[in-house]
Amino acid sequence: MAEAVRVVRASGLPNETNAMFTNIEGEWDDVMAVVKQAVEVVAAVSPRVSLVLKADIRPGYTGQLNAKVERIEQALGG
Repeated sequence: MAEAVRVVRASGLPNETNAMFTNIEGEWDDVMAVVKQAVEVVAAVSPRVSLVLKADIRPGYTGQLNAKVERIEQALGG
């Protein structure tokens, strides 16, 4: 797991890791290349790789990884 997160962080793409998932933001091909590399580094040291992938494709929008949280905080007056 740590090696997969290391790949994501080294990618230069906006990302965050929480207790359940690692989120990555970017263009489809760029993100999929990082996902592939992360899977490969885990597969190199483990007989099994499990992957959950969810995509939110919204053309014309960037910087949305934290934007929703910021809007909620703003609505809460924070």
